[in-house]
Parts: sequence; structure tokens; C-alpha cells
Amino acid sequence: MLTTTLATTQQFEERKADRSELAKMLMALFQHWQLCTEDQLALLGLSTTNRGALTRYRRGEPLASNRDLLERVGILLGIHKSLRLLFPHNRNLAYAWMTQRNRAFDGMTPTESIKQWGFAGLLMVRAYLDRARGQ
Repeated sequence: MLTTTLATTQQFEERKADRSELAKMLMALFQHWQLCTEDQLALLGLSTTNRGALTRYRRGEPLASNRDLLERVGILLGIHKSLRLLFPHNRNLAYAWMTQRNRAFDGMTPTESIKQWGFAGLLMVRAYLDRARGQ
């Protein structure tokens, strides 16, 4: 029983460390995309009154163990990967893409589309980029 408890505790700590690394990567990504705090919160599905969460994540504290949040982070990192693959020789374009108006999103920026449509908007942006990559 003690061995099982120790193994479970170790797994929990490893997952916590993974969520901490994800928080650092996500905050760096938001900085590259030059998103304001309100947009960052919206992309994560968090309330505009939850600025404290971003502060904690900037300090490297682990992301909340919340399925919706972790799925959003996975999609955002997938968007980033797609942009890097689409624009391998132009990081500035890859980083600016989320804040540039796009006809595919009715003239809105991808970030504005995500803010308007929520989780479905995240999926729309990701699907658009996957199609652009020919997948």
C-alpha cells in the first residue's frame, strides 16, 4: 500500500511539473503573439477577473488541473506549431498572424474569432491552419 501511495505521489508531482512547463511555454507564446491580458484570458477560457491566474502562470506555477484549460493549451500550442511550419523562414509573420485581420474569419483576427466563438473558435482556427498545411 505504501509503495502505491509513493508511486501515486510521484506521478502527481511529475504531472504538476509538466503543467508548470506548459505554463512557461504558454506565457512565452502569448508574449511572442503580443496579446493583451484580456485576450490571453479569453483564449484560455478564463474570466476577465481572473488575472491572478496569469500572474501565477507567468511565475511558472503549474496550470490548473482542469480538462478545458489543458485542452485549450494543447490547441494553442498546436496553432503555434502550425504557424511555425507554415512560415518557417519568417518568425515575425508566424508570431503576428494571430493578431492580423483575415478574410477567412470575416475580417476579424484569429484572436477576435476565438474570443467571439470560444472553444469552437479555437477549433476553427486550428482547422484552418491544418487545411492550410494540407492535412
